[in-house]
Amino acid sequence: MSIPHHSRVIDLRGKVALVTGSARRVGRAIALGLAARGMNIVIHYGSASSTSDAESAAGEARALGVEAHILQADLGDLAQIAALFEGVRARFGRLDVLVNSAATFFTKPIMEVTVDEWQHVLNINLTAPFVCSQHAVTLIRQTAGGGAIVNIADLSAFRTWKNYPAHSVSKVGIVKLTELFAASVGPEIRVNCVAPGPVLRDDGNSPEMWLKIGQRLPLQTTGDAYDVAEAVAFLASAPFVTGVTLRVDGGDGLI
Repeated sequence: MSIPHHSRVIDLRGKVALVTGSARRVGRAIALGLAARGMNIVIHYGSASSTSDAESAAGEARALGVEAHILQADLGDLAQIAALFEGVRARFGRLDVLVNSAATFFTKPIMEVTVDEWQHVLNINLTAPFVCSQHAVTLIRQTAGGGAIVNIADLSAFRTWKNYPAHSVSKVGIVKLTELFAASVGPEIRVNCVAPGPVLRDDGNSPEMWLKIGQRLPLQTTGDAYDVAEAVAFLASAPFVTGVTLRVDGGDGLI
């Protein structure tokens, strides 16, 4: 017996995505992953030190045959967030997908964190995605009629990383923020979250350490930033998925 097949997957070609923090690292991979699916991309970056990275990311996106526009905004400044979305409207006249990827990965034991440090992390990692999502919902409803928001958390939302207290609290908040928006802005806008595991080696892990991290996972390998990009693309195009947090961690959550 054959099963009737009819695809409801949303075609992303020709649509517009804004990926915050997309000049470098995972955000860059997400932007290029969406560009590879035919989306026009807004490359956002926060600091002037990332200008050349943003330009090269935009160049890579354009090489895939799509439009790429670069916008700078300090996500700790509400006026600059508003200007960011106005820039999207002015350039493309629409928005279909927002990916809240920008974040700060601040580490300090909880008894040493100052109130200013705590507030800065929450401003960038939680308040900015909240405000960006509000702007995105308004713009999507006005110009596109339907779309998606994808937030980026990480495994600190589910585990106690005691040396990353502000970061961890912000990512717990991102998971709940995802659920709250999903329950509030349907049916035309779907809101989901990706929680990456070990997908990008940092300076704190030698290649040997990174190999060992992968070997302890059920899949026995670490991932890649483009694994996160694949998950984001799926959530951006899946019409019957909202309010979920998808772990991209090689089974790290099982051990």
